[in-house]
Amino acid sequence: MLASVSPAQAKLFNGETFYLDNGLQVIVIPNHKAPIVKHMLWYKSGSVDERPGRGGSAHLLEHLMFRGTRKIPGTRFNDLMEENGAESNAFTGQDMTAYHQLLDISRLELAMFLEADRMRGLEVSDKDFGLERKIVFEERLQRIDNNPAAYFGEALRRSLWQEHPYARPVSGTAEEILQLTRQDIEDFYKTYYAPNNAVLVLAGDIDVPTARRLAEKYYGGLKKQKLPAPKEFPKLENSFNAKLRMSRPNIKSVRAGKNFAAPSYNVRPEEVYALSVLSAYMGEGETSKLHKKLVLRDKKALTAETAYDPAARSYGNFSIGAVPAPGVSPEDLLDSLDKAWAEALAELSVDEVEKTKQRMLAGLVYLRDNPEDAAYIAGAMTVAGVSWEEIENQENAIKQVTYKDVLKAARVLQNSPQVTGILEPEKGENR
Repeated sequence: MLASVSPAQAKLFNGETFYLDNGLQVIVIPNHKAPIVKHMLWYKSGSVDERPGRGGSAHLLEHLMFRGTRKIPGTRFNDLMEENGAESNAFTGQDMTAYHQLLDISRLELAMFLEADRMRGLEVSDKDFGLERKIVFEERLQRIDNNPAAYFGEALRRSLWQEHPYARPVSGTAEEILQLTRQDIEDFYKTYYAPNNAVLVLAGDIDVPTARRLAEKYYGGLKKQKLPAPKEFPKLENSFNAKLRMSRPNIKSVRAGKNFAAPSYNVRPEEVYALSVLSAYMGEGETSKLHKKLVLRDKKALTAETAYDPAARSYGNFSIGAVPAPGVSPEDLLDSLDKAWAEALAELSVDEVEKTKQRMLAGLVYLRDNPEDAAYIAGAMTVAGVSWEEIENQENAIKQVTYKDVLKAARVLQNSPQVTGILEPEKGENR
């Protein structure tokens, strides 16, 4: 049925976007199957926007945003969300920071009032700053420094990205967090938290006229401000190819894989959809080629998968990861992974590409039916600089990918900057 839809009709969300006079972009994705709405406010600022030596500023600010404003002091924001049955949270990434609530449509105005209030009205006391900096520091120790897999992942990123801002940990290093001052956070807040640097996404039981009226009511009075010049990112050498081997305590199983600095919507956008098909074909789900060959047939791995994220302000990321079966060495696993990849690429055909595309298109149908997923995808792509037209036309773009496009994407990937990594249990003095 999807294949019979004409290109002019095949819109992913059937949503709409518009701008307020203060520069705030609003995206509306109607879904009237349940009386709920996902309210997300995305800021186009993340760890890449931090000043050198001030890593963790964006993430610490995210925490402090729940510490109160002049109108809603202390932790009253969280109390109000809980009292009204809302699920509320936030997250920080390399390119952005997002605040979100899932709630009954009758409580939407409360969420909009609260979010608009803290866009420009945040008050940070010395006491709150000290408390949240300590929380963020301990979170860093628990989630990264004392988590071998996360620590290894961070080391892989440093190896791959080198002098690129994407090499910086989103949390900041432990040393950087302890050096942050209240002034650092207030400067970051005043610089980047403004309506003309934000995207509001409303997905759920709401129509465009209502969304426009409410957005104007709660966000329209906020003033735009002058923003820093767009970030300029360094260009990576395609010939870069590194290897990282790490031994850590408390590791029960070996992990091995490859990470690539891949094309994104902002770097070689013409390759994005073919790479998406390649990733789905190779390693997304139990029907993928790597899973069938390495896990089911050869018994070399317990898991084998790929992931591709092209929604980035600079390069995207393509990863191939596997956990070896008992008795399989990391070298054997990587060798088997390379052989399985080459074998799967040799088996690629027009029919295989079409079957993969149909699975992807079916996944988009489920995405459309879930307001939370829809809001996340729409927001993440928009803050990365993807146009609304491009977002809506993903179905058509996937359908147009050909067998030759996927073969070319595989060559592009292999000639991209990359790092191969092995994480294994620590043995004696081996580190």
